Amino acid sequence: MNTAIIKPQWSPLTIALMVLGFIAFWPLGLLVLGYILWGEKFGGSPEKAQAYWNKGRAWCSSNKSRHHGWQNHRSYGMNSSGNAAFDEYRAEQLKRLEEERARLDAEIEAFHEYMANLNKAKDREEFDRFMNERRGSRQGYDQPRPDNGDTNNGWGNNG
Repeated sequence: MNTAIIKPQWSPLTIALMVLGFIAFWPLGLLVLGYILWGEKFGGSPEKAQAYWNKGRAWCSSNKSRHHGWQNHRSYGMNSSGNAAFDEYRAEQLKRLEEERARLDAEIEAFHEYMANLNKAKDREEFDRFMNERRGSRQGYDQPRPDNGDTNNGWGNNG
């Protein structure tokens, strides 16, 4: 028998309490949200809550050891099938896939390098075109300066 005054369900009262909890102090709103979502699983009993907690911990620890192999890319978290021939075949296929993945990663890197060089060449071409247009618009820039014996490069001497 559940004698809770506020039932763990989506009702106007629980939604209002959740909103007020978030306004007053955000962890309080989070606590009310957790009660709404998972209150029925605990059933209001500390024993049920502890059992649920232990079940979750057991699941996490079993999955941690199962997925540990993903980091070394050898076992991929799979246990033996019991058939040595199939396990050998699986290991060969996984090795082949890993080699294919490494080859594709190298191709991706080469493509990125190619695109970077292509962009550099395009930028260089645009810059050269800009400089040629700029030189053409300046009067006398491309023409050699007459040498009139002035060593100050055209700057007068006020002294």
